[in-house]
Order: sequence, then C-alpha cells, then structure tokens
Amino acid sequence: MPRGPKKHLKRLNAPRHWNLGKMGGVWAPKPSAGPHKQRECLPVAIILRERLKYALTGKECQQICMERCVKIDGKVRTDMNYPAGFMDTVELEKSGDRFRLLLDTKGRFVLHRINKEEAEYKLCRIQKVYVTAKKVPVAVTHDGRTLRYPDPDVKVNDTVKVSIATGKMSDIFSFEMGAMVMVTKGHNAGRVGQLVHLEKHDGSFSIVTVKDRKGNTFATRQSNVFVIGSGDHPQVTLPKGRGIKKDILQERAEAEARGDL
Repeated sequence: MPRGPKKHLKRLNAPRHWNLGKMGGVWAPKPSAGPHKQRECLPVAIILRERLKYALTGKECQQICMERCVKIDGKVRTDMNYPAGFMDTVELEKSGDRFRLLLDTKGRFVLHRINKEEAEYKLCRIQKVYVTAKKVPVAVTHDGRTLRYPDPDVKVNDTVKVSIATGKMSDIFSFEMGAMVMVTKGHNAGRVGQLVHLEKHDGSFSIVTVKDRKGNTFATRQSNVFVIGSGDHPQVTLPKGRGIKKDILQERAEAEARGDL
C-alpha cells in the first residue's frame, strides 16, 4: 500500500488551465503544499518554462530558482514547484519583470505586467474571521495569511488591501451591491462586473448575480466572487479584455478584422 500524499503528477491529470501539451512528456510539475490549492495555482516552473520561456527544461527552472531570482509576494522562493495563485505578484529582479496573476475570461491564469507601485500591494479575500483561544481577533485570507487584530469592520467575503512589505492591511472593500467583482472559479471564471443581487439559501450555496460592462448578467456562487474594487474603479489593473467575455461569433469577427483567419 502506498502511504502518504502522492509525490508525482502526470501530464494528463494536470489542471486544464495550465495549457500543457498532451504529448510534451509524461509528467507535469506537482505543486508543493502552499498558500493555494493544487488545482487553483500555477507552479513557478510553469511560469518560467511555459509562460515566460526563460527556461527550456525543468532543470533550468530549478537553477533559476536556486539562484534566488524569483520573488513571489516579495519573498524569494527557491522551490520551483511553489504554488503561485490568484492575485500573487511575481517579480524577477534580474530582468525587471513584475507580474500579477489574474484570470482571463476563459478561466486561465494570465501573467499581467504591472509597475513597481502596483507590485507593492495585493488584494486578499477574507475567508473567515474569528477570535483565538488567547482572545486575539484574526482574519484569514484566501492566500493563507493570518491578519491579527484586523479592522473590526472586516467581514467574510470582503476584500482587504495588504501591503506586501509589511503584511498589514489598509483599505477594506466590502462585499455589497454595486461592488466590482471578479469571478475566480466556475464556468464564468475571469469575468468582471458589478454585484447586482444576492440570493441567500440557508444550508446551501448563496447565489450572486453579476452584471458586466456590456450589460450581460450571469449568476455564480457567492464563494466564487472576489471583490476587486468599488463602483467602476478596480484597485488592480485588469488584463486585456478587462474581464468582458465575448461569444465565439464576436471572437471570430475580431479575428477576421485583424486578418488572422
């Protein structure tokens, strides 16, 4: 009998949104245990090899990491399988690159290039708020941070702005009608819009309705939405397309206009 967690991951079982070729080998990098779930993250090896093309092989990814070139959320990470996830900042000082991991409208991770000012903070969704055994109020975020003595106004599902250097929170973006949200899971992952309605179902999943800039409405679970700003002002710059999902006819028409077809 095998004991303990699996240490390998086969290509065919890797998450679809990593976009790994089916024939490119047998194995895929198995993400280490870390702040993001295995199927909702992007290992550093894939960022370096498949996305940025700074490495050709896994060995080269390892060398880049061991030379302390890769910083995630301001900390050097030497593990090439470290799981970077939604809203994380990836910094490569040697090449002057800074990215934030966001989602495109097809639910895939995008390395969205950002400037130095924006790389100094990130948004974190509050997953739970409680008081410890020693009477310290804490808030736990989506990326595994524990914020001690948070602002008493912070509620679950809100988003807080966290400074990467200090780990302290500054602004709160409440989960309320009219808030700007990005969907992080499900069929609508990567879409951006405004909250227009919340249906509470006790004992089941609460459903929210979101309306995007073009007036399209769609519904998803409350746990799938991430507040990224208030009104029409996102706190992070959005990737190409600004979270507006196009249907296949619009995509085709745009490709024809560009001359790609």
